[in-house]
Amino acid sequence: MKNATEILTSHEKFHINLGLERISKILALLNNPQDNYKVIHVAGTNGKGSTCKIINEILIEHFKENKKIGLFTSPHIFSYQERIKINNQEISKETFDKLTNEIDELAKKNNIQLSEFELITAVAFEYFNKNKIDYLILEVGLGGLFDATNVVKNSTSIITTIDFDHTERLGNSTEEIAIQKAGIIKENSNVIVSKDNLGFEAINKIIKQKKAKLIDPPKVEIIFDEQNYAIVNNQKYIFNLLGSHQAQNLALALGAINSLELNINENTIKNALKKVNWKFRLEYNKEKNILIDAGHNPSGIKTLANFLNENFKNVKKSYIFGCLKNKDYKKMLDILNPKENELYFFEFNYPNALKYEELDKKYNAKKITSYDEIQNIIETDKNLKIFCGSIYMLGKIFDNISIN
Repeated sequence: MKNATEILTSHEKFHINLGLERISKILALLNNPQDNYKVIHVAGTNGKGSTCKIINEILIEHFKENKKIGLFTSPHIFSYQERIKINNQEISKETFDKLTNEIDELAKKNNIQLSEFELITAVAFEYFNKNKIDYLILEVGLGGLFDATNVVKNSTSIITTIDFDHTERLGNSTEEIAIQKAGIIKENSNVIVSKDNLGFEAINKIIKQKKAKLIDPPKVEIIFDEQNYAIVNNQKYIFNLLGSHQAQNLALALGAINSLELNINENTIKNALKKVNWKFRLEYNKEKNILIDAGHNPSGIKTLANFLNENFKNVKKSYIFGCLKNKDYKKMLDILNPKENELYFFEFNYPNALKYEELDKKYNAKKITSYDEIQNIIETDKNLKIFCGSIYMLGKIFDNISIN
């Protein structure tokens, strides 16, 4: 039996045409496992993962062990298995390898050329079905309308932020991008989206066309007063996710929870919000003076910059940055304004990663290519060390370096 990682990385990743034909064919051969559980489907430019994690934690806290809650997110940091969880437990390597081999062979036998994401999506749907989950919290991979996850028939839809990312595939205007994201909305379904969303008008048109119900999320505020808190309906909750931007993600998550009409009580929400954890999303290690953030596009980097401005305004900073070629790195770096700080560019080993030679010389970045160099920066640089630019880069670094 082949290793699942070897199979997945051998499949097309960046350039395959978007569409539902291939994923629909393979799922039909598996008797459409995705139709057998309730789905909360989350699309948007940024904030999808955090929103999914909040909903996941609340449902697990509410049902305890009486229900099975599936969670499918992407990308991963260290291993593909992170993407597929039931009640916060990752799929085992043995099961992951087995299902990946079986579905890959089934696709080849039927001449279906799956992309990497289509294959892992099919694996996830089949795994969740075999384990008879009750709810699936499903994060869109790219866009929405033609994303492989958009084969689910009945779902509650959440649209997080709309901003410019993957414009080569999703469009060059907020309206075009919003239409792609809103492609997950189903007939007569519940849709949770903020009226402050940049693409709200386009999204609302689709809501009306689909005769769906628009649910306005509650007002939420995030404050930091020695500890991080969320204020919801005048109630104060300890909240594990840093950054004022998490207010919108929490509001959307709570809107979705309310739409499920499960009569979830305040104590459940309180306990769940203490437990929510999302790796490398404004993760601050005070002892090592390190901040790790998975912001990987201009919108995500702007969120990081706002957080730094609110909490570390007059602190000298050192950025350890790297990204993929299809990202607008110039806009990202201009937002961070590294000229006033130190900028290290990490040329990490990954398909489609930006090379140092391709970086604009105006940023005066110092090239680093080894983990020993990064370890030395961690140990000797007295500045606040900020790792950002690519989640794939973060996975490479912190799989090879320990900061504990």
